[in-house]
Amino acid sequence: MKRILIQDTDGNKKKDLRDFAVALTSQLRERNLDGQCQVVTVADLGVYNKGLAARVLPEGFIYKNLEIKNITEIIDKTIIAGQKIDALAFDKKSKQMRVVLRNCGVVDPESFDEYVGNDGYQGLVRALEMGPEQAIAEMKKSGLRGRGGAGFPTWLKWDITRKVSGDVKYIICNGDEGDPGAYMDRSVLEGDPHSVIEGMMIGGFAVGATYGFFYIRAEYPLAVERIQKAINKCYEKGLLGKNILGSNFNFDMEIRLGAGAFVCGEETALIASVEGLRGYPRPRPPFPSVKGLWDKPTVINNVETLANIPYIFAKGGEEFGKIGTEGSKGTKVFAVTGKVRNSGLVEVPMGITLREIVFDIGGGVFENKAIKAIQTGGPSGGVIPEQYFDTPVEYESLQKLGSIMGSGGMIVMDEDDCMVDISKFYLGFCVDESCGKCAPCRIGGTQMLGILTRISEGKGKADDLNKLNQIALAMQKASLCGLGQTAPNPVLSTLKYFAEEYRAHVEDGKCPSGKCASLVSFLIHKDKCTGCGLCARNCPVNVIAGSRQEKYVIDQEKCISCGMCYQVCKFDAVERQ
Repeated sequence: MKRILIQDTDGNKKKDLRDFAVALTSQLRERNLDGQCQVVTVADLGVYNKGLAARVLPEGFIYKNLEIKNITEIIDKTIIAGQKIDALAFDKKSKQMRVVLRNCGVVDPESFDEYVGNDGYQGLVRALEMGPEQAIAEMKKSGLRGRGGAGFPTWLKWDITRKVSGDVKYIICNGDEGDPGAYMDRSVLEGDPHSVIEGMMIGGFAVGATYGFFYIRAEYPLAVERIQKAINKCYEKGLLGKNILGSNFNFDMEIRLGAGAFVCGEETALIASVEGLRGYPRPRPPFPSVKGLWDKPTVINNVETLANIPYIFAKGGEEFGKIGTEGSKGTKVFAVTGKVRNSGLVEVPMGITLREIVFDIGGGVFENKAIKAIQTGGPSGGVIPEQYFDTPVEYESLQKLGSIMGSGGMIVMDEDDCMVDISKFYLGFCVDESCGKCAPCRIGGTQMLGILTRISEGKGKADDLNKLNQIALAMQKASLCGLGQTAPNPVLSTLKYFAEEYRAHVEDGKCPSGKCASLVSFLIHKDKCTGCGLCARNCPVNVIAGSRQEKYVIDQEKCISCGMCYQVCKFDAVERQ
């Protein structure tokens, strides 16, 4: 079956995209081609600021600046005849590279046959032919590091587990994606479930595991459904169970649902949850590779890590190792969100710069405002200011800046974002998600949040910034698990790069970005006010009064500083102070 993937590359023509999709579907149906060609709306084709774009599969032709009038020609020349339309073609080389997302939007995620027809399970065949030790050696050649955040060499984690003696071993897929704004794992689980299953099977074979668990958030019902369908199909085809593909490899798997606790993304808390216990982390060592699920040796890899593995075994570890940089091999999937024009999933080779991701792929910032920072790594990451956007995306380079790769969240911030407010948001998230088991995280996080709240309200004290630093460093050193150890990262990075904003809040009682409501007031200039009343009609607390003759005035005592009047005024009559 052919597919036409269509995208609004400008980010502001959703109606045009709907109209085009409806018209295309209608013409295919009228010509009895709807059973031979599927229309799919997607978020990213690697084309930006080129109007409506389409990619036709399996030919791979990409067309730009499409209008409804182009549909008949596309059907006649490309869908039916398989020819490229040069006048519509988009041939610019994309800075993206699909490895993890190679099958997403290309194969039907619920079709076993389509996955197999796209070289699916060839990696498993090759791994079984190699044997466990050679399979681990192949992973070492690839240089793949864990994509869950820490970047630990995958081959080494496997090798440690393989060398531990045990009658039973397990492998777990960590699909507990909890970072705000992140949906990388969800997209892979929903769009290419068989690749993750194949990766888990190869990993299980390499370490000597006979059972695998998918740990997926219950909030991802479609991902759960598609993984379960894929597992059922694998049992039906003899790819799960006893003597897989005529070998002596026996392997079974099942799904366990997570209840949405962020701390369960940490390995030992995840293991406790799979065991049916409360998701508390435990001290390490012993590490899960030695004593994990039900005290048995256990490998835990996240979704993106496992999705890379079939590609590595199908193409070869050395071939995979050619992608990326010396210390960070392969590609990385990011969920680029925030104040960027073209938000969505991107997959880029390691070593690309932050600036390239935001401007060349993401299309820059909304309304051409000045970009201020990028936050990577979710609540555990740091905030990177604009002067470091030419830094290559690598594990070590991001760590040097006080951030982390993380699982792949990337949030773009502009001149209107307040760094105190940003830090308060992320720390508040970590305080809410803390399991409360250890005092450094439980008490330290709450203390830091209290200080940040006080600063945002204009009640900060001279020594508050020093206190934030001291508590943050104590949390990093003494917290039991990664949640508490990394929760201070957004605070520390913003204190380092945006100290003047903190001082403005504390010393001057001002929020330079105008985000902290307690430190902002709004005034209507009568000489600019036209009396249109738009500000009054949009005020949520009805504290703006006036008329076309008398002009409008804000009752400062009752104003909640929401800024709605400032946003809706079309004549620059409202001033933020």
